[in-house]
Amino acid sequence: MRVIVIGSGGREHALAWRLGRSVSVSELKVWPGNGGTARAGWSLHDDALTAAKTTAEQAAALAAHAPDLVVIGPEAPLVEGLGDALRALGIAVFGPGADGAQLEGSKIFAKRFFQRHGLPTAGAREVTSEAELAAALDELGDTAVLKADGLAAGKGVILPADREEAMCEGSAMLTGGAFGEAGRSLLVEERLEGYELSLLAVCDGKDYFLLPPSQDHKRAYEGDRGPNTGGMGAYSPVAGIDEAELLGIAEGIFRGTLSGLRAEGIDYRGVLYAGIMMTAGGPKLLEYNCRFGDPETQVVLPRLEGDFAALLASAAAGKLDVGGLSIRPGAAITVVLASEGYPGAYATGFPIDGLEGDEEAGLVFHAGTRMEGDDIVTSGGRVLAVTALGDDLPQAADRCYRRIDEIHFEKRSLRRDIGWRALTQGGELR
Repeated sequence: MRVIVIGSGGREHALAWRLGRSVSVSELKVWPGNGGTARAGWSLHDDALTAAKTTAEQAAALAAHAPDLVVIGPEAPLVEGLGDALRALGIAVFGPGADGAQLEGSKIFAKRFFQRHGLPTAGAREVTSEAELAAALDELGDTAVLKADGLAAGKGVILPADREEAMCEGSAMLTGGAFGEAGRSLLVEERLEGYELSLLAVCDGKDYFLLPPSQDHKRAYEGDRGPNTGGMGAYSPVAGIDEAELLGIAEGIFRGTLSGLRAEGIDYRGVLYAGIMMTAGGPKLLEYNCRFGDPETQVVLPRLEGDFAALLASAAAGKLDVGGLSIRPGAAITVVLASEGYPGAYATGFPIDGLEGDEEAGLVFHAGTRMEGDDIVTSGGRVLAVTALGDDLPQAADRCYRRIDEIHFEKRSLRRDIGWRALTQGGELR
């Protein structure tokens, strides 16, 4: 089948790489793509798509390529209804409609949904003014979590150290200075203690297929310090959770979510990405994303064996079929190479050396890159994600950092402690 992936980041490069290894795929394109997808010959060049200004125009331009399946990577086009526009033209789409994408498009919508359907989650208050913010902090604590209601590229969550920081950061969000319109309404949420778990489930509206678990590292600096980013690395599987516990968590959360979505008339065909906090009182659902995570995709998909494209196509058709899919044993780790200064201001345009290499030594997924002539140069905050597999996490980490040390560009930054809790505590996360 002919498959088109929508997006330009590391997630989309990883999706394209995995789809390209599926026996059912005869043609693969990525739009708009990046330096890595261009070098692989996957980037789609289409003047009509480039000129399109509405989702309807984008859908029409995509339909002209007669794809058998469109996989929408980023959250913004899902929230804007690109999936709906394509389905209206008879195109099979992996990705929810705008109604289901509200689970990520609005933190407030998601929290109300969790509460309506009895999903385990933290206490929270909706805030639209400084007075309401102060009252919410009085109730939930001075270090309660601040979440921008709308889309903020994975960076709209603030973990304040004290009340002064909470009021300062919250005020900047409410006035539009921090995240624009996305932050003018806030969700102030009880701060939970524990460790985070990322679970991805491929859904057909009724049933789901659970992908391997992973743990993201959001903070910019080693030791989980510094500002939140879109993600600086991840590892899989997550230490300290056995398969029975994992399946129980997934069944309780994903089954309840799909049941709730159907009850509200939402036919959700896409991936549900659950951010879960494992607390002393049990798992709590922090948030949902309506698309594959980044960098979770880069660490999870290399552990999946079988026809991934057929899985997504069956979900898009509303008839989930896992076929001969299996999970590769062992572990995987992904480390993001970023531009110095990210998630703040950073410079771009630096040539990247050392990209060519054996996939067995490490997979290199492009995010913020572009081609300049025959060269690949940096063009974003998160530039590359390097993934390595191993029999266990220490072996995967050793391979990953060895591969990273072969790659060079000016003003490169990275964390050298991805998976540090598991690696420094004998494989036990707790």
